[in-house]
Amino acid sequence: MQAIILAAGMGKRLGDLTKDNTKCMLKVHGVTLIERMLKQLTTYHLNRIVIVIGYKGENVRSLIGDSYMHVPIEYIYNSVYDKTNNIYSLYLAKEKLREDDTILLESDLIFSDEILRKLIEDPSPNLAVVAKYQSWMDGTVVTLGDDSSILSFVPKNAFRYEDVSLYYKTVNIYKFNKDFLENKYIPFLEAYCKALGNNEYYEQVLRVISLLNKPDLKAMPLNDEPWYEIDDQQDLTNAETLFAESNEMLKSYGSRYGGYWRFPFLLDFCYLVNPFFPTVRMKEEMKAYFDTLLTQYPSGMKVNAELAARYMNVKPSQIVVGNGAAELIQACLRDNNLTTGVILPTFEEYPNRINKELLVYYEPENDSFSYSVEDLICFYEKHPIRQLILINPDNPSGNFIKKEDVLHLIEWTKQQNIRLIIDESFIDFATDDERYTLFDPLLLTENPHLILIKSISKSYGVPGVRLGFVASGDEKLIGRIKKEVSIWNINSFAEFYMQIYVKYADDYKNACISFVKERESFYSQLTKIPFLRVIPSSANYFLIEVTSTYTSQQLCELLLQNHNILIKDCSTKQGFDGKEYVRIAIKSKEENHYLSEVLKLL
Repeated sequence: MQAIILAAGMGKRLGDLTKDNTKCMLKVHGVTLIERMLKQLTTYHLNRIVIVIGYKGENVRSLIGDSYMHVPIEYIYNSVYDKTNNIYSLYLAKEKLREDDTILLESDLIFSDEILRKLIEDPSPNLAVVAKYQSWMDGTVVTLGDDSSILSFVPKNAFRYEDVSLYYKTVNIYKFNKDFLENKYIPFLEAYCKALGNNEYYEQVLRVISLLNKPDLKAMPLNDEPWYEIDDQQDLTNAETLFAESNEMLKSYGSRYGGYWRFPFLLDFCYLVNPFFPTVRMKEEMKAYFDTLLTQYPSGMKVNAELAARYMNVKPSQIVVGNGAAELIQACLRDNNLTTGVILPTFEEYPNRINKELLVYYEPENDSFSYSVEDLICFYEKHPIRQLILINPDNPSGNFIKKEDVLHLIEWTKQQNIRLIIDESFIDFATDDERYTLFDPLLLTENPHLILIKSISKSYGVPGVRLGFVASGDEKLIGRIKKEVSIWNINSFAEFYMQIYVKYADDYKNACISFVKERESFYSQLTKIPFLRVIPSSANYFLIEVTSTYTSQQLCELLLQNHNILIKDCSTKQGFDGKEYVRIAIKSKEENHYLSEVLKLL
């Protein structure tokens, strides 16, 4: 068996990265794509490796030489690489194709060793490696039969997004036996190039062959084996995350701050949402108006404040809509020179916006990080402040303060002339007899020192629309924030979501009830894991101490590397004093059960 690698392309979409080098010379974590590929190939007993070079091909030849790990390397030069496509590069190698069974690869790929092993060990003589189609993919798409035979190659003009669940993307790794190449592929390759020219893709020939009665071509669908095709800078960044070393993988995913839909195999227990809302019907309504929302401008701040006021049952003059709560936190704390009380551990978006010299930290003196309003009052009477930040339920501890106690805190801070910022992003996850909201127009009017912040992403399960609210009876503050944020700071999808939410308010209440039941079930499952101490929570996550067997970082890395599960390592957060803590989001019943079973096996 031999391997043929197509490496003649210019890689224009990579800009300066390929200004002086061809794509296969790109480095992922310090190793060029071509060297990584050759190392994988030479693990097997190949007779030779043929590389079709073109643009900056002398760099490849200079790096690799005439052999790699004792496997002979041969080169074919495509002198018209700038006028042809990869069908011509393969046409130039057709005589080599006649001589041996062949593994065919494109040089801009990075893939796991397991893919190549499965391909070579599969008894089928002619195989195309394929992966379930995802939104980030581009290129050749196929449909498969029940026996993994390739039913059709789908041309771009026949691609239907309503059929996307049926599609597989070719990974651009193939295995062909000599007979197939000699009697089917090469004759069609020659005819295709003669009839339609050389500025095409070699998969077009396979599409023609698939129309035969006996095409003799099957697919090898991947499961979760990682791979990536690198065509631009974003692809390179994604590949670096996907193929990060074990000790860097957790950091690499964390530094992305979301966007995990690009990695569909990843099970995200890090970011916090509601697994029971929005309902299917609500999503269907949003889909029905997709064309309109995509092509129309959203309303300005005034209209969206009216929608938010209806959503939260306050006055339009008391509320601002944000592009997520993060935008509003920044706006509230911008140029803020008040001595500020912060409870540790905390959601660090708040203290990060304030001069560190102005922060006065309260740390609960117990191993569940619980505290009461009396604890806060007692502490801050001794350590005077001008502003207090309370997240209720707290993040990451899940500590919850009941309404009557919060009202007492509001009154105390009013008497002490302390501005009180309360984040109630997780309040709807409290149990039925404790669930409440402070978004009340009279309460806000009577307490202009009170500022309420609510992220819609977390409890309503719509992080993609980026919505958050800030409300206060201090209409001067609200007016300032409205002037500071952009008049079009949210998009039409977020505005439409607010518009239709009232129709689904009862569904949301039922979703929260379902969530509380699932939280109780998940808590019961997690408490059975011997090396975990689960702290009860009133939010949609659990703060958990890793008591033995692993450090928190080791546990996070193990789940990510071996099971594609992402959880939050909290050990480096301020307030944990180096102790081993993780935070695990509460998701659907099936996902929670899966994580529990994985943890039991560790």
